[in-house]
Amino acid sequence: MSLLFLAHRVPFPPDRGDKIRSFHILQYLAKRTPVHLVAFADDEADFDPPAVFTDMLASCTILPRGKSQKRAAVEALATSKPVSLTAFASAAMQTAVDRVLPGVSAVYCFSGQMGQYLPVGRPPVVMDFVDVDSAKFAGFADDASGPMRWMMLREARLLGAFEREVAGRVSASLFVSEAEAALFRESGATGQIIAVENGIDSAKFDLAATFARQSSPLPEREGQGVGRLPQTQTVETQTGQPTPNPSLLGRGAEVLIVFTGQMDYRPNIDAVTWFARDILPLVRQRYLARFAIVGRAPTAAVRALASDHVTVTGAVDDVRGWLTAADVCVAPLKLARGIQNKVLEAMAMARPVVASTAAAEGIDHAGAIRVATTAQEFADRICDLLDAPDTAATLGQSARAQVIRRYGWDARLAPLDALLGLPA
Repeated sequence: MSLLFLAHRVPFPPDRGDKIRSFHILQYLAKRTPVHLVAFADDEADFDPPAVFTDMLASCTILPRGKSQKRAAVEALATSKPVSLTAFASAAMQTAVDRVLPGVSAVYCFSGQMGQYLPVGRPPVVMDFVDVDSAKFAGFADDASGPMRWMMLREARLLGAFEREVAGRVSASLFVSEAEAALFRESGATGQIIAVENGIDSAKFDLAATFARQSSPLPEREGQGVGRLPQTQTVETQTGQPTPNPSLLGRGAEVLIVFTGQMDYRPNIDAVTWFARDILPLVRQRYLARFAIVGRAPTAAVRALASDHVTVTGAVDDVRGWLTAADVCVAPLKLARGIQNKVLEAMAMARPVVASTAAAEGIDHAGAIRVATTAQEFADRICDLLDAPDTAATLGQSARAQVIRRYGWDARLAPLDALLGLPA
């Protein structure tokens, strides 16, 4: 047999959440059967993928997607369709899909936007929605007002109807967590709806692995290095709040708090903005702390957060160097769907993690990460870990052990064999 793997962006390099999932699924399937990839390009580099990627494919078709968001919105309003679909609508893509379909035994469709290209009837289709995107837009509407709120509610309603229609005619609908699958069922969706969780490459994300290390990625101050500020040396203010001993403030010793993610993605933008503005000042009442926002394509709003104690890196060659250097990794997402790869990666690197309830919800962490809801809770959890380095180290080791035990990619993706009729 052979498969068509249909994706909304080329699954390489695996350097952001959705591409990490799609790459590992594609790699898993390609080990078992010939796979024909048809996908949209995100940038010019996608049109010339390296041999290490294309050699595992039976064929590779990559098409441009040059439609602006404004044009997609106009088309959506004119056709009563969600913007999520018009943004990815392409006659060339439909032609490419129709050309491959007669020669394949099944279709793996990655991301709901690509559901508009699926055949009716045979061959069988597995639809990987990843997250319930319509619920994400409903969440955006809660924080919006005026025309934007109307647009978000419209998107949630129309996209939700499309998601349910697709689910009713495919062999199976997949989601990244059981919480997302349950949410989809509750929306009235029918058919086989199951969770196929993300995994993690624990051999790659390992402190013992070989990679370009950044033992001190922070900009050093003149004559000073990077280190922890001992919390035993604090003074009490008149309000009773601990603050760093003034005699130590001039030493330049800093702790490093790291967030990783694609920095043009709205939930990530909201997360780092909240942390930089509301949480970091509370931590800095007790520690000389620097917050590093590590990830490509930072928007103007993200770049504006840069300061003497906030570093915005942009794209980095290897995120593992920053994770290695982190005293604490954080995931303060107020809106998060499914399993957060950033959290799994930090756990695999044996870093102590503090995550929001939303970011932690989809992960079976067995208590190996700290969870917080409010800004004060976040600051308290972080400072508790900084106060007790041995406890933080033990927590990190427990996190890595849980990742190895629970989140190996082959184990997580094994259900695909039966769904697609593949040899185990």
